[in-house]
Amino acid sequence: MATEIIRRGKQRFYPRKPRFFQLKTAKARCIWRRGDHNAFTDLVWFRGALFCVFREAYAHVSPDGALRILKSSNGGKVWHSVACIRSNVADLRDGKLIQMPDGRLQLLGAGALHDHSQGTHQSYVWLSDDGEHWGDAIPCGESSIWLWRLTWQLDTAWAVGYSCMEQRFVRLYKSDDGVHFAPWVSTLNDAGYPNESGLLFLPDGRALCLLRRDPHVGLLGIANPPYFDWQWRELNKRIGGPDCIQLPDGRILAAVRLYDYKVRTSLCWLDIDNATLRECLVLPSGGDTSYPGLVLNQDLLHISYYSSHQGKTAVYHSSIRLDALPA
Repeated sequence: MATEIIRRGKQRFYPRKPRFFQLKTAKARCIWRRGDHNAFTDLVWFRGALFCVFREAYAHVSPDGALRILKSSNGGKVWHSVACIRSNVADLRDGKLIQMPDGRLQLLGAGALHDHSQGTHQSYVWLSDDGEHWGDAIPCGESSIWLWRLTWQLDTAWAVGYSCMEQRFVRLYKSDDGVHFAPWVSTLNDAGYPNESGLLFLPDGRALCLLRRDPHVGLLGIANPPYFDWQWRELNKRIGGPDCIQLPDGRILAAVRLYDYKVRTSLCWLDIDNATLRECLVLPSGGDTSYPGLVLNQDLLHISYYSSHQGKTAVYHSSIRLDALPA
C-alpha cells in the first residue's frame, strides 16, 4: 500500500499507517491446494481428531462444487482426505461440521441447484458415525433459503437461514433432531442485505448472532429464551464469513473477513456491551479469503480458513495457545 505524502508549506507529513500493520500476524500452514479453487471452510474436533470441510471446485462460482473432508489425528500437523461428497443436481457450497448430542457427526451444506424450477438453493444434511463414511444427502429447511450455520443448544438445533430470493431477509429455524427444521422467527432481520451469520449461545441462555450485511457494517443480535425477541445493533466493522466462540474466561472471540484498507481474515475480540469488534490477530491472508472455522481443544485454539495470498485459493490451518492471544 503506497504511503500518501501530505505537503503543508515546506513540511511533509506522513499519515500514520492503518492499525492492522501494527498487529501481530499468526502462523499458518497450507493444508490443501490440490483443487483449482479451495474455499469456504469449517472445522470440528470429533473423536480425538480434527476434521476440516471445504468446497473444492473449478472456480469461486462454478457448477461443480464438492465438499471435501480432511482429517488430522495429530493436532493439525498432518492431514489426509477421508471423504469427498458430490451432487449431480447442485453445486455444493459452504459445508459446516457439527457434533450432534447423540455422538454422530453432522454436515450441513447448501446446494446451488442446476435446475431452478424448484428454487435456486436447497440446504442438505449428511450424517456420519466416524467422519469418514457418510449417508445420503437429506434435504432440510425451505427451498431458496440457505441454512448457513447450525448450532446445538442442549437437545435443540438452531440455524439462521438467509433468503436467496429477491426479497432479502434472514430467518431463525429450530429443530429437535437436526434434520427437520421449522421456522421459529420468520423475519429475524431484513435491514439491507443480511446473509451469513455466526450463532453463539452463552451459559446464561442468551443467544448472540453476528450477521453479515452487505455492503454495510455487520450487525449484532441478542435474544433471551425463547429467542422470539431480538435486539439488533450495528457493529463498528463490515464483516464476512463470521464465526465466534466463547473462551473459558468468558471472552468472546470472532473470526471474520475484514474489508478496511486490506481485505484479510482476522481474529477480533467481541464486546457485546458496546457492539464492537477489536482486531487482535491477523491471519496470513489476502484477496479471495475468509470463511473460518474455530475449534477450542484444551488450551489450543484451532482455526481453518482459506486465502489466495500465495497466488492460489488454498485451505490453511493455524493453532494458537490461548495464553498467546493478544489481549
